[in-house]
Amino acid sequence: MAEREAEREEALLTRVRAMEQAVGEIGTTLDETSTCRELAAFAARHLNATTTVDLLTEPGAPPRRAAHAGPPEPSGHTGRTVAEATAPATAAEPGGGRPIVGSGAEVAGDRLVVGSGAEAARGRPAAGSGAEVAGDRLAAGSGAEPDGGSEAEPDGGTEAAPRATAPGGPTGRGASAAPAGPTAPGNAAEGATTPAGGPRHPADPFAPGPGGPTGRVPVLAGDLAAPGDPTARRLSLPLSVHDEEPLGTVTLTRTGGTPFSGDEVALARHAARLAARHLGHARRLAAAEDAALHLQRALVAEPGRPHPNLEIAGGYLPAGPRALVGGDWFETVRLHFGRSLLVVGDVMGHGLDAAVDMNAYRTALREVAATDLPPHRVLRHLDSVVAEDGARRPATVLLVRVDPARGTATFASAGHLPPVVFGADGSAELVDLPVGPPLGTGVGGYEPTTRPLRPGDTLLLFTDGLVERRGEDIDDSLARLAALRLPRDSGPDRVVDEVLRRLGAHGAEDDVAVLAARIRTRAPQ
Repeated sequence: MAEREAEREEALLTRVRAMEQAVGEIGTTLDETSTCRELAAFAARHLNATTTVDLLTEPGAPPRRAAHAGPPEPSGHTGRTVAEATAPATAAEPGGGRPIVGSGAEVAGDRLVVGSGAEAARGRPAAGSGAEVAGDRLAAGSGAEPDGGSEAEPDGGTEAAPRATAPGGPTGRGASAAPAGPTAPGNAAEGATTPAGGPRHPADPFAPGPGGPTGRVPVLAGDLAAPGDPTARRLSLPLSVHDEEPLGTVTLTRTGGTPFSGDEVALARHAARLAARHLGHARRLAAAEDAALHLQRALVAEPGRPHPNLEIAGGYLPAGPRALVGGDWFETVRLHFGRSLLVVGDVMGHGLDAAVDMNAYRTALREVAATDLPPHRVLRHLDSVVAEDGARRPATVLLVRVDPARGTATFASAGHLPPVVFGADGSAELVDLPVGPPLGTGVGGYEPTTRPLRPGDTLLLFTDGLVERRGEDIDDSLARLAALRLPRDSGPDRVVDEVLRRLGAHGAEDDVAVLAARIRTRAPQ
């Protein structure tokens, strides 16, 4: 009795330790594929079984294989896994023929009910050598009830009779045993049955038919023989938390080993639920990021149209494929007498809040610019308006008013990096201009600078994400941009493409917005 209690206590401690490890090993990132790989690796290592994880991506679509992991190679480790701690599942207590507790179990919801071991005195099969499920109840057993579901052979052996359930398969409650015979119709979710005495083969849970409609994740767990290998044991569990819609399945297959015990089934369910919770978080985060990215692209993709006498090209790159968008933007505004106002700005911060503030700046700038004020006075007006609204985030902005008729450009900066001019020969030159404080401080102090814009010159405005690199001085970053030499007579589109490529903007740590402009030359009459 004392030995039995000690073994059971050790098995429970091993299971608790494994559950604690699952919390630290599963869901370390917010990436679906990484979480599935972590789940497969954990289950393969702790349950000594080949593990596959299949995910449902869209309703009605077939599942996608997300991860696969095999059991570890035998080694000389001294720690015990749950599989090892519960290995003596069929041993009988000497003398009394009483079962060893922990040899089998059934799981109902979150409750683990310990079953019985082999009863050698009566020739019964050991409970725990198989499992079946109905709804959310899983029973670990041999595939035959211990109260008469097996029949002794003349030579003293036993043969497990096939099981059958009522038509329709699992109903959400415990399924009762039926007389020996072929599987009843509709029980394909539990496993197909061959004639008496043959191996049991679980049906493909995703195959079309009575037991596995395509696109549905069966809520099943069973210790069944895998197709083509009567010595294999198979356990399938849904990736779901409580009554939530399953996100997929995790399937464990053990070949040539002991059946899955109750402790192992409970650990597998815990790991599957933990992974499902993290997968749900990852999908909700991905949806939020996608919405933010589409919002930002919608805001920057349609700048105002300049006068036809100006060629322009722009581009926007978010920081990474899954990163939240920032408040970078560019804009063009038509002015009187054939002039155009070019704008590039960067609201401090990231995410939807920054994008909302960016849109507010953009709208206010359009209204102020429509008054045809000089660029530095536009900045002064915006600064005073934003300073009165304490909820707005500060922003850096660069304004350039291009006058094609005079061949000039007038600049005004509110804390923004200077633009660069690429000549017709492909050389680059940074524009030297005074820099005022960012918008929102209420300090003002913005001054204009005017310089000529020759035929063939291409003006490039950009946000700091184009040049800034971690650990690098900003002067060195700007010098790297000024050192670029582009092909001769590169137009705005070519300039944007070349600069983004050569400076590695696609891998930048911050959002990048660029706007290039060149005065359109008229064909000789």
